[in-house]
Amino acid sequence: MESPIERIKLSQTAKDQLLKLRRTTKIDQWNILCRWAFCRSLAESTAPSPVPIPQDSNVEMTWRVFGGEMSDILLLALKQRCHNDGYPIDKDNLATQFRLHLHRGIGYLAGDPNIKKIEDLIKLALKDGKDIN
Repeated sequence: MESPIERIKLSQTAKDQLLKLRRTTKIDQWNILCRWAFCRSLAESTAPSPVPIPQDSNVEMTWRVFGGEMSDILLLALKQRCHNDGYPIDKDNLATQFRLHLHRGIGYLAGDPNIKKIEDLIKLALKDGKDIN
C-alpha cells in the first residue's frame, strides 16, 4: 500500500523527548519509539489539537522506515482514525493528522512518569495493566 506520507521530520522538542525515552527505555531506534508514540496517541478518544508543529530537528525518516513491516497496518489505522474523527481521507489531511498524532504521542510518552523501562511501554499496551514480571 502506498503511503501519502513520504518523509517524516520531527520537531526539536519531539527529538529531545525521544532522546529522554531512548535513555529510559533503552530503545535506540527512533522509528520504534515513534511507532509506540503514534499508537499511544491513536489510543486516545479525542483528536489531537490542530497546532502548528515545526520541522526543525535533524531527525527525519521515510514512512517505510517509520512503519517497517507494520507500515500498511499503521496507515490503515490512521485512515480509520481520520474517518472516525470525521476528517477527509486525502493526502494532505492524512499527513497532517499523522504529524499531530505522532507528536502528541511522543509528548505523552515522554511526560509519563511511569515509563522508566521498556516493560513500562508494554504495560501501557496491555488492556488490563497486569504486571508482566
